[in-house]
Amino acid sequence: MTKLIDFWASWCGPCRIMNPIIEELEGELKGRVEFSKVNVDEDQETAQKYGVLSIPTYVIENDGKEVDRLIGARGKEAFKSWLESHLAG
Repeated sequence: MTKLIDFWASWCGPCRIMNPIIEELEGELKGRVEFSKVNVDEDQETAQKYGVLSIPTYVIENDGKEVDRLIGARGKEAFKSWLESHLAG
């Protein structure tokens, strides 16, 4: 299954803008995309493992391997289109 990892922090304005978009897409793509959130302040080790230097950062994985990443806020339709372009199978 395709997995989206959302690297964010509570103090990050663009992260707060994207949060409702991510929540909507989580409902729309249920069963097709696994959504995961990583708070970079609370889990610096995972952020470091993925080489996250800016937030928000969104990483797409297929079969446990990174296939793409996106940094920064986007509109819902652009973000959804990017995410759907990487759906497995």
